[in-house]
Amino acid sequence: MDFTQNKRIAQVNEQSLIIGVDVAKHKHVARAIDDRGRDLVKRLVFTNSYQGFLALIEWAKNLSEQHDRPNLLIGMEPTGHYWLNLA
Repeated sequence: MDFTQNKRIAQVNEQSLIIGVDVAKHKHVARAIDDRGRDLVKRLVFTNSYQGFLALIEWAKNLSEQHDRPNLLIGMEPTGHYWLNLA
């Protein structure tokens, strides 16, 4: 394990809210987990559009406040070209 990977791992702590996004053509799915990998809430399905992205941001902000986790990490695996709009 190199130093860069250790720095990435160290970013995840008790203050972290981790959101993973499953990217698709028309609708994306986001899950929110804590630093131990536990689901914090039911998943969010949002459209691949500006309105959908705003819904994701609002959802993430609300969860961050509700669970007192100010450090927000959002990740996705690039699938084809469908991830570009969200990125």
